[in-house]
Amino acid sequence: MKTNLQEDSILNENKDIEVVHNTIKNDFAFTLKSIFFNEDYIPSNSTRTTTNFANLARGASRQENVRNTITMINHRFNTLANWDNPNNDRYSVELEIVSVAIDIDGSGKTFPTIEVLKTHIIDHKTGQRIEGIVGNNFSSYVRDYDFSVLLLEHNKGKDDYSIPDNFGELHGKIFKHFVNSKTYKENFIKPPVICLSVSHNKTYTRTTNHHPILGFEYEVNDSSLTEQYFKKMGLQVRYFMPPNSVAPLTFYFFGDLLADYTNLELISTISTMETFQKIYRPEIYNANAVAGACFNPSLQNQDHSLTKIVYDREERTRLGIEQGKFTEEHFIKPNKNVLEQWSANFTL
Repeated sequence: MKTNLQEDSILNENKDIEVVHNTIKNDFAFTLKSIFFNEDYIPSNSTRTTTNFANLARGASRQENVRNTITMINHRFNTLANWDNPNNDRYSVELEIVSVAIDIDGSGKTFPTIEVLKTHIIDHKTGQRIEGIVGNNFSSYVRDYDFSVLLLEHNKGKDDYSIPDNFGELHGKIFKHFVNSKTYKENFIKPPVICLSVSHNKTYTRTTNHHPILGFEYEVNDSSLTEQYFKKMGLQVRYFMPPNSVAPLTFYFFGDLLADYTNLELISTISTMETFQKIYRPEIYNANAVAGACFNPSLQNQDHSLTKIVYDREERTRLGIEQGKFTEEHFIKPNKNVLEQWSANFTL
């Protein structure tokens, strides 16, 4: 858990960043800052420790972890972008970590709200630096609160599992407000695409729809709680298994995933997020057998290979609860009335 000194740093470290305010009265304002994911990367105090890139960049092996991860991403990218690329080394990917903080009262005091990755594609043949997709990974303290505090407390001591009323409403509205904000539009060209693992307790069925980059599309038998949560963020969902992958990925997006993004943009997301999933979900994404026409992902699958990068899954669960409680103490409870009023009156 963060120390008191770290907590003060988290809540105030964005004070020196220019705040972009919308003209709507009592509207929330956002600040952005970014840092690149490379061997020199050290997670900031406001970054969730359980976030993929931050979790890798800790401990004695942090530089080796990051180096191996970037190598895996670049190799996967060149395998997919194989046209005019005879040596599989034409491209490399740079990852920019974008941190979003929110100021709800204009005081300049902010709380870390959202953290995403933005991809940049380096074409070593032409010397171009091509902007990729923003989103990819999705990190949120408020989501930690919803899933690791609110949901657990709601079901504590109950025989029948249920979802709290308005579950995910505040988080969804904050996300939609950010994506539609002047701040977002001034910094990013296209809407975000978030790419996550498939659910390990659902059944996925392969369809005949095939995309040259995204691969075969899959359909799911039933919507997961995570998918319902992301729907409240305004996001649609589709599932595709890219060429030479062993399991489908979940894509959350606005608009038209297949038409709105170039092949290289889509490849940057696939190569980045499939790499992270191979590290964190090897039972599914580094399995030794390819998903069939009917696929049931399982975290108990023993027939898989491990990367050289190891992480502690139990620690991630524990830290998720701590991060949720931190959010409750420093954001949800102190601003309860303001947040409820804003959420009730929210319109795009």
